[in-house]
Amino acid sequence: MSDPRPGPASPTQSAGDSWLDFLRERTGGRRVHFVGVGGVGQNALARILLEAGISVSGSDLHASETLDDLARLGGEIHVGHAAANASGAGLVVVSTAVPASNPEIEQARAEGIPIVKRAEMMGMLTRERVAVCVAGTHGKTTTSAMVTMILLRAGLDPTVMVGGTVPALGTGGRFGRGPHFVTETDEFDASFLRFNPAAAIITSIERDHLDFYGTLEAIMAAFRTFVGRLPENGMLVACADDPIVAQIAADAPCPVRSYGLSAGDWRASDIRPNDLGGNDFTVMLAGVAFARVRLAVPGRHNVANALAAVAVAEWCGASPSDCVDALRDFEGVRRRFELKGEVAGVSVYDDYGHHPTEIRATLAAARERGPKRLICLFQPHTVHRTRSLFDEFAAAFGDADVALLADIY
Repeated sequence: MSDPRPGPASPTQSAGDSWLDFLRERTGGRRVHFVGVGGVGQNALARILLEAGISVSGSDLHASETLDDLARLGGEIHVGHAAANASGAGLVVVSTAVPASNPEIEQARAEGIPIVKRAEMMGMLTRERVAVCVAGTHGKTTTSAMVTMILLRAGLDPTVMVGGTVPALGTGGRFGRGPHFVTETDEFDASFLRFNPAAAIITSIERDHLDFYGTLEAIMAAFRTFVGRLPENGMLVACADDPIVAQIAADAPCPVRSYGLSAGDWRASDIRPNDLGGNDFTVMLAGVAFARVRLAVPGRHNVANALAAVAVAEWCGASPSDCVDALRDFEGVRRRFELKGEVAGVSVYDDYGHHPTEIRATLAAARERGPKRLICLFQPHTVHRTRSLFDEFAAAFGDADVALLADIY
């Protein structure tokens, strides 16, 4: 595949819809079919295309509310995989979770229908917009959602693809007519190297996905390549609290704005717990007060996420009041310290965190909620990650009074 690197971009670049014309031409006006459309990423991308006026079909093994939503938008949705589902499509989009033996993929090959990975499709979409790409080992989903809400409050009408459901949107994907495309980019299998960022956030870089990369050095090399895709007039927002991120940022071909709780151009000062369960703090830019922010989502890690979101949103054209208003109303993202309910006075939260650093941050945030007894039920994700980071996992549960382990997923 040829390198889809964009031309120069800027915050004032107007939205182009030539990618829609290109997609219609490539598919011959036929529908785009998504295999595994119930997955978060596939579902969000399918929604974006439907809202943009592209014909979409899709299939998944299980019925769900998210599939029903796509059907209500006009998608041709199937429960179960069958060759007939893909027959006649103009393009088939797959994720890494879909095996090559899937009957719909085999049918597409038999009919000569082009098959692309979701990341390839995202690369095409980001080529035509001012793409704000959020990368890093931790905090991508929440930070992407924060950026989304600020740009919406600013009236910039972004296209959005977040790796989780944003309660205020009821989805993780939306099509907008504005110039910006806010998207979470995953370093897993180096898929983020297919994106075309005009601006990027890097929240953190740690050992993860070692079954693919093997070493931290290989992960760092991938992030260097990602940063190298930024245009000279773009922007990199980099976490100064993470020495590896700071090292990678030093090689950026564009201006860099750093942020952090202990260092950076963008800083948080006077951090105080509030009655919403989160923190109030003053956002400082180069030592000057930019805004006083009130967050309802807990944890100092979310203060850092908010700093990153404000930094890139300001570059996109958002005002201090846009940032304040959007973050005050920010409800978080589903499965990111999400309150599921209360039973006999016990609050039950659900969090997707599956890395030792994420576990520590989540438990620390839970501790901020008060002195109650804290019980953590954790299900490790993948044997390889559990084995590779075993010592880090063993030390991650210090804030829990009781830690219970389920079988590895």
